[in-house]
Amino acid sequence: MKKLILMLCAFFAAGAMTSAHAQFAKAEDAIKYRKSALTVMGTHFSRIGAMVQGKVPFDAKAAVENAEIVANMSKLPWVAFGEGTDAGDTKAKPEIWKDGAKFKAAAEKLQAESGKLVLAAQSGKEDAIKAAFSATGGACKACHDDFRSK
Repeated sequence: MKKLILMLCAFFAAGAMTSAHAQFAKAEDAIKYRKSALTVMGTHFSRIGAMVQGKVPFDAKAAVENAEIVANMSKLPWVAFGEGTDAGDTKAKPEIWKDGAKFKAAAEKLQAESGKLVLAAQSGKEDAIKAAFSATGGACKACHDDFRSK
């Protein structure tokens, strides 16, 4: 099952390379897509968080699997912030479209930090995972603070 999830993530990551207009017939489809990608990413990030916080026993294999999903999912939602997706069922702030360079930098920061989270998880060292988890969480928070309405 986990291999299937990773394969699906890879498939969707490859699809994210094409233009948003080709992927989404309607703005609502793009909004649903990005919300879904962010939800999946958040779910797997939370699983690592539970280990980091001692709420569940540390499991090195699960940490790696979840970190890989987070890193793959971190590549997906950005294509769905195209023209016309600023209205509707979304908490996206107008700043996303007003300051696209800053938004792109925030997305790239999240991708970089989630990549480091994978490497930390692969090391099997809890302290490294905690530090990388904190940095990745900081990237998430910074983007939410600047680009997501409460």
